[in-house]
Amino acid sequence: MSLAEYLAKNYLTADSKPEKLSKKRKRKDAKAGGLIIADDDSLGWNSNGAARDDEDGPLTVGANSAEFRKSKSNNWKIIGAKAPSSSDQAAADAIIASAAAESNARKLEDEDAPAVDGTVKMESGAHAGLQTADQVTAQLKRKQAEERQRFLEDGDEVSGRGKETIYRDASGRIINVAMKRAEARKKAEEEAAKAAAELEAQKGDVQRADRAKRKEQLNEAKFMPVARYADDLDMNEELKERERWNDPASEFLAKKKQGKSVSGKPLYTGPSMPNRYGIRPGHRWDGVDRGNGFEKEYFAAQNRRRNLKDLDYAWQMDE
Repeated sequence: MSLAEYLAKNYLTADSKPEKLSKKRKRKDAKAGGLIIADDDSLGWNSNGAARDDEDGPLTVGANSAEFRKSKSNNWKIIGAKAPSSSDQAAADAIIASAAAESNARKLEDEDAPAVDGTVKMESGAHAGLQTADQVTAQLKRKQAEERQRFLEDGDEVSGRGKETIYRDASGRIINVAMKRAEARKKAEEEAAKAAAELEAQKGDVQRADRAKRKEQLNEAKFMPVARYADDLDMNEELKERERWNDPASEFLAKKKQGKSVSGKPLYTGPSMPNRYGIRPGHRWDGVDRGNGFEKEYFAAQNRRRNLKDLDYAWQMDE
């Protein structure tokens, strides 16, 4: 036996001729097999198109599209819960409403329920342990209400309402507010008196004398009549004592305070240059004019203006 015959006998088998299927057999096999949609990109050992357990496997449809179109019955399947009818919906709404009412009633009971002695309370007022958010909120509100009621019942003596605030310094000693206020008031009065004294020092003797005289006149005016006539002695004496530099009859009047100023100090008796305010030099003046000549120019300008006015009037009368 040759090598070719041995291999053909033991390892090679002849292919049998394919069976010819009839049209009825083909149609029956098509109904049994169905339509297979295979993934071209599938990888792995299963290459014969069998169904796999994973979701990426081929999808098998039980019938072809022609038979699906020819079928008169409804082959669609409902996925999920069936839509409730009107009666079912009303029953569901009633159940939800009753559950909400029970929840509200339970919440009210939790708020009004007294605290159990066996439970452990935290500092915030809530109970220790596993609880719902509504229960914790109700316990906190109850604690706040109790504290507020106790605060109102204690009164102002315990709460300190209406009492004076106690102030302390950095070392902790109590500060007497009344004493501090008195010291601040005294300091303010001293500062005001000091400012008034400085303002008074800036004024001259003549201004102080005039102010004192005006004050005296106001005090005397309380007893004076409303109308003053030409024979009033006080008014005539005041007019006589008033000095006017251009009064020609001033030399015929006897002056009471000859050689003394308004403040009572002696004056210079010799000749002196006039000034705008009519102030005479003191008795210690040496007779030297140390001014800048403004007073002299001032009186010269006034005299020049007055002379021109008189000449103009005289020329008008000549024409």
